[in-house]
Amino acid sequence: MLVTNIIKRQKIKYLAAIVSVLVLVACATYDGRDLKPGEDSLENVLQIMGNPAKRWQNADGTIQLAYPHGPMGYQTYMVFIAKDGKLGHIENVMDQKYFARILPGMTQDEVLYILGPSYPNWTVYFEKRDELVWEWRYCDIWNEAARFNVLFDNTKGTVRSTLSRTESCGIVSCKC
Repeated sequence: MLVTNIIKRQKIKYLAAIVSVLVLVACATYDGRDLKPGEDSLENVLQIMGNPAKRWQNADGTIQLAYPHGPMGYQTYMVFIAKDGKLGHIENVMDQKYFARILPGMTQDEVLYILGPSYPNWTVYFEKRDELVWEWRYCDIWNEAARFNVLFDNTKGTVRSTLSRTESCGIVSCKC
């Protein structure tokens, strides 16, 4: 009986190790780091990164794909496919450079095109203000978990304002 229990535990540890490796390998390619601009095709991108949450066919023949890692992830990767169907570049759009592009008066579609979709369960509507709030999680410049919010006039469907705030983990900040 003792030998049987030891063998069972070893099998469980072995299985857990295999699952851990598979998860790490899957996560490692989700950001597309192994893809090569100018070489890999749209099909390669989809095979490695999976189906995007959002896809845009641009008037100039280029394609943009959004890969959000929410709710617990800190990145949203935008994949840009050139006219020739090859990978142009990949960027994480969850940073101040992209947040600064969100301006009052922009439409919801314009915000989606810049930041990709927010996590749907974090979308909140404030009836008295007729305000819709979309929220994204990101890692700020101090390596702290933070949230970026876009506040829309719900009737007009346009941006009123934006705000960023760090997450609270009690008396210490939440590290990324």
